Amino acid sequence: MAKIERRTFLKSASAVSAFTILAPQIVFGSQNNSAIRIGMIGCGNRGTGVLTAMSKNTNANIIALADIYDDKLATARKNLGKCNTDKGFADIQKENMYQGSKSYLRLLENKNVDAVLISTPAYAHPDILEAAVTAGKHTYCEKPAAIDVYGCKQVLKISETVNRKLSVVLGFQIRYATPYVEMVRRIQRGDIGEMVCVQLYYFSSGTPILPYKGMSNDEARIRNHFVFNELSGGIYMDQAIHMIDVCNWTLKSKPLHAIGSGGRKGHPDFGNAWTNYQVIYKYPDDVNVGVQSSKIGPSFGDVCARFVGTTGIAEAHYSGGVFIKGKNAWDSGIVKSGAELSPQQIALGTSLSSLDDADQNKGKSFINSIETGNYLNQLQAGCESTLTAIMGREAAIQQKVVTWDELYSSSDKINPELDLTQFDK
Repeated sequence: MAKIERRTFLKSASAVSAFTILAPQIVFGSQNNSAIRIGMIGCGNRGTGVLTAMSKNTNANIIALADIYDDKLATARKNLGKCNTDKGFADIQKENMYQGSKSYLRLLENKNVDAVLISTPAYAHPDILEAAVTAGKHTYCEKPAAIDVYGCKQVLKISETVNRKLSVVLGFQIRYATPYVEMVRRIQRGDIGEMVCVQLYYFSSGTPILPYKGMSNDEARIRNHFVFNELSGGIYMDQAIHMIDVCNWTLKSKPLHAIGSGGRKGHPDFGNAWTNYQVIYKYPDDVNVGVQSSKIGPSFGDVCARFVGTTGIAEAHYSGGVFIKGKNAWDSGIVKSGAELSPQQIALGTSLSSLDDADQNKGKSFINSIETGNYLNQLQAGCESTLTAIMGREAAIQQKVVTWDELYSSSDKINPELDLTQFDK
């Protein structure tokens, strides 16, 4: 098989895509060709979950997979192939399964692929996103947009090239969770008065280290990428960023500066990611935002965004309800604890989660935008939330105030220090 070079791919794909991005009514004009054909790049649990929900709730047909590892490809094919066959589509064909360091480029060369999901370790998001958009593929990229300022600037440049010809979205799915959407609407119309401060927290259990005996150092790090800052960006970029995105969305702004602290205490020797962060941001209009994030211990804690206003307080928990207390009280109807469930609700398996429809609605929105031609470009907002998280992380690491202007004027780039060609076959 001929070796694919990224630079050559980008140049040739750019020329081809200019002539192959067709109007949706032409591409999807017949019943036999109505399904949106999707490929997945990075075959882990998160991507598989997103595509499973997308398959169940839209007319998506999963036709191609790319990963550096055969076992990841096989597991994804088993799970996602069933999604296809359950709705009458063909299983994923072996010739559409791509392995190796350039597997994503080979998938993007597949002219039958209309859209891609990028769910690789976060360090790779900007380069793969650039290649996907250059190839003319509608793209759903998991968050964060990048793990460093350099990558965010790369993604923002990509955003400028989309020009309403493609849908390009980032995986901040909470913006599609019905209870959160209603809470944010009420806050923005003034139901809690003038904003005073915001309290955000994400308390997660620790992640078990996957066995790595006998692996190369690179493979051991990739398979445990969440505990390596240079691959995932660390827990703040992976988890706290969700609450940060809810904050930016609600306040319709980004922070002026941040200061923070944290550390690695309690973490196993393997890896370098911190176990905890405490960050304080200053937003416009003298709004202070505090963030607590931890990933340690045997049990999951709570995840919450709490907005304090002059006439009320709005709270949104992953499990624990979404509601407003005060002058304009409101409740989403999500039960706050298992003790509130009636026997009938228990029998029906009533959920305590406020995110039940988030992935479903996000997937529907993405596919519908492609089918209708009402394309989405979420890269600007996604980069602002990503840069906000980077600001907090760097303020904690550097133990000093970091301003937005100072952050954005830098071109910091984190080197993953990987040689992926060792996995080519």
